[in-house]
Amino acid sequence: MQIDSAAQKTEILDLFIKYEEALVSSDLAALHDFFWDSPLTLRYGVSDQQYGIEEITKWRAEQPPLPPGRSISDTRVTTFGENTAVVNTLFQYPNGDQLGRQSQTWIRLEGKWKIVSAHVSMITPTP
Repeated sequence: MQIDSAAQKTEILDLFIKYEEALVSSDLAALHDFFWDSPLTLRYGVSDQQYGIEEITKWRAEQPPLPPGRSISDTRVTTFGENTAVVNTLFQYPNGDQLGRQSQTWIRLEGKWKIVSAHVSMITPTP
């Protein structure tokens, strides 16, 4: 199994950036399309959790837009073979005292990359 294929890392990073753009712009249709359309898909949020694409889609539709100025940093992509990738990134909002952490597991299903699992958490960094 090849780990960290440069071509696949680029492909996933491009998709992740498009996901981030959809998230920031509240493009609900695009966000839905990034996730695996399955009751097995899961998302753990800061203070919530959704099991299955229907819960994820419903939860997302009920959320207000993200605060302006979200920035990401230290994005890391690791690929495992031709069909599995993990993306981890940090995010912050202007004047925020917390640091967000976001993880996604992407699987290539029927020729398309989909998020099958996502996790978001917040921490208060120590100086």
